[in-house]
Amino acid sequence: MWKVGDLVARKSYGKDICFHIVELDRSNRMAVLKGVEVRLLADAPVSDLEKLSDKELRDYIAGYTREEDDVMRLIRSRRLIEEEKRLIRSDIKFRDHHDFFEKPGRVLHLDGDGSYLHKCLMFYEELRIPAIGHHVPEVRMAEMLPQLLDQYHPDILILTGHDGLLRKGQDLSNVFNYRNTENFIRAVKAARRYERSFDDLIIFAGACQSHYESLLDAGANFASSPHRILIHALDPVFIAEKIAYTPINQTVNIFDVVKSTITGTDGLGGVESRGKYRIGLPRSPY
Repeated sequence: MWKVGDLVARKSYGKDICFHIVELDRSNRMAVLKGVEVRLLADAPVSDLEKLSDKELRDYIAGYTREEDDVMRLIRSRRLIEEEKRLIRSDIKFRDHHDFFEKPGRVLHLDGDGSYLHKCLMFYEELRIPAIGHHVPEVRMAEMLPQLLDQYHPDILILTGHDGLLRKGQDLSNVFNYRNTENFIRAVKAARRYERSFDDLIIFAGACQSHYESLLDAGANFASSPHRILIHALDPVFIAEKIAYTPINQTVNIFDVVKSTITGTDGLGGVESRGKYRIGLPRSPY
């Protein structure tokens, strides 16, 4: 008998994604599934489900952990190179004053999924990005944003959670054929009413298979998903990191931003935007 919390995969998709069962109907015939590491909610008949063996689960966890580790290594390597360049520039500009401090961009992250948000907040902390997170259902994001933006005044706004095509073979250009794209559009528009400048507030919006073009048209700087594919749960964090640590006098290299993610250009994209990183001098001894 199936139960909520079981780790399963779909036989009809070649067991390509590991899911948690988050809901079962009364007849125990249909299940609502949530991706373990991809931002996807899906409906499936229980007849199409198969529990993962211990080996399959270990291999699956090892695979996505390796992807996360690869991106973190890339970020750390880039940070070291950038810090060395900043030290050289500070020697030239400030001569004997070496004791500067850093102010990376501040993030407000609204997530429709609490477990994904918790994981993202851990990575923000590890990457030294000041971040505030709120678990907000996608349908309520537009309503909550004015208050939250006024409270936190972030440099970077992340709007994510779950999305996806509701039915296969439907018109991909119709936002009503997506689980939450319309809610993300409403949220982006609410944020743009608060701050119109694309450089003063950098917005990422979307989740798995979201209607990329409409999110950019609504006012997002970065969005998912150009090819309507699944995105990794941590991709919004990696986009925020690149923006937060790009100097304010530089334009964020769009290719570098997307290269800093797990999913890549098929799943994520955006428009030219300024970075949010500042250097201060001197550091207070207190």
